[in-house]
Amino acid sequence: MASMSWLLSSASGLAMGLSLIVSIGAQNAFILRQGIRREHVLPVVAVCIASDVLLIGAGVAGFGSLVLSAPWILQVARFGGAAFLTAFGVMAVRRAVRPAALTVDETAGTSPAGPSGAGRRAPVLIALALTWLNPQVYLETVVLLGSVAAARGEQLGDTARWWFGGGAMTASVLWFSALGLGARYLRPLFAQQAAWRVLDAGVAVMMFALATLLVVNPL
Repeated sequence: MASMSWLLSSASGLAMGLSLIVSIGAQNAFILRQGIRREHVLPVVAVCIASDVLLIGAGVAGFGSLVLSAPWILQVARFGGAAFLTAFGVMAVRRAVRPAALTVDETAGTSPAGPSGAGRRAPVLIALALTWLNPQVYLETVVLLGSVAAARGEQLGDTARWWFGGGAMTASVLWFSALGLGARYLRPLFAQQAAWRVLDAGVAVMMFALATLLVVNPL
């Protein structure tokens, strides 16, 4: 009976984690772009997974109340995130104006770790910023998932709380891995400059919209 409750807790955490993470957002758009170009995919995916695991773990451990009691944390992330998203949107506009198609040389010379394993610092830092400067991430992982995990722990015991958290963490591992490594199958489409123009224009619109929402909608 106990094993069944833990299994149900894990499944619930997995389902809720996927419902929160499988959406069109800045982080997913960036991973998709890296995956299509096969540039430093593994480090970027690893950073996103590790960040989610840490945040979900903090929520399950009960740090959600700390976030709610210190609203300045969300405000710093709010305005910092808005500034970063705006800058990232400007970069996307520039890429849309001057798109670069994938070439045969790029296709043959790239790998999930990136060309020669060099220059990975920039994409890793971008992945960190897109995660940790997004106040919505704190509300979804630390506060929301943490609250549901706490409620499950009260009903079924403390172990069930962590099984729920484990399920949510598994959702992040599965989604980010599938998105980053599966994006390579879109490479034939992005051999055309027009495809990159559309993608980067869409990313730019998304970044500007998210930045605006962060500024005009107080948390």
